[in-house]
Amino acid sequence: MPRRVTAVAAMILVEEGRLSLNDPVSLYLPVAASLRVASDSSAGEPLATEPLQVPLSVRQLLTFSAGIGHEQDPSPLGRLWAERDIYAGAGSLELRVNRVLTAPLYEQPGTRWRYGWTADVLARVVEVAAGQPFGEFLVERVFEPLGMNSTGFLPPVDEQADMARVYTKDEDGNLLLVEHPHHDPADWTPGGSGLVSTASDYLKFALMLWNRGSYNGVRLLQPETVGLMTRAHVASGVLAEEDIEGLGWGLGMAVVVDPDATIMTDRKGDFWWSGYFGTTFIVSPTTGLVGVVLAQDQPGPYGGRPYPVYLAQSFAFFGL
Repeated sequence: MPRRVTAVAAMILVEEGRLSLNDPVSLYLPVAASLRVASDSSAGEPLATEPLQVPLSVRQLLTFSAGIGHEQDPSPLGRLWAERDIYAGAGSLELRVNRVLTAPLYEQPGTRWRYGWTADVLARVVEVAAGQPFGEFLVERVFEPLGMNSTGFLPPVDEQADMARVYTKDEDGNLLLVEHPHHDPADWTPGGSGLVSTASDYLKFALMLWNRGSYNGVRLLQPETVGLMTRAHVASGVLAEEDIEGLGWGLGMAVVVDPDATIMTDRKGDFWWSGYFGTTFIVSPTTGLVGVVLAQDQPGPYGGRPYPVYLAQSFAFFGL
């Protein structure tokens, strides 16, 4: 959910003229003016870098083509990103984003789709453009208007008793309880993680997108804006590292471009995304299906892909 919510927040500001897709990120985050790109991410240290051919733009943050990485890549460049782990230590969204943007980008902006801390950088852009803390903006402009009264950022550990338990699997396929899996610090408001919600709240958000920006008489976005968000701006390469094909990327979410190539039951033009623990939303404009599947399965060496989520999606499509 968080990345989709962050994208919607950004597009609210675009509609209001306070943000433009073509704006350079450095207009809002001065640290981005000094960004460089690694010439060879697999080379030794110190890494050779080169200047950006074009400034990093808001559009490239939304299309996940910003060249921004995260801490899970074992390459020399990945180690530099790991040293700037956005979840490590303490500090505000501003401090954390400014820290990660001192690492070289993986490739020139606009070159390819890459999963990383892109939505967190976008959240900071929203914060600056709105002149308001990111969390407050979400509450006032997204959650309260849609009646998402059970949605917010992760509470402290001692207030998580009523949250769903999270499990993983051992080598025999048995479920194991994961103790305290929610580790986002409480001193910042991420754009790519950290939100907790309920099925009914998440469905309100999904129905708003299905209804092209409106839910229960409240309009968050114009239909043209939702149409722009849900068409494929990146035509291929989404989740290619996991051998998943047929997906493109819109502005903040995956879009099905070739349903015959995907591993799911879907239609061309469907848009969706999943969270780390398997929470999934899908909107199918051609069939009218809007679905939210909640899971609490932490990925691990014995877990594999979340096939139960795909099965639930298939059952919904076929009315089973």
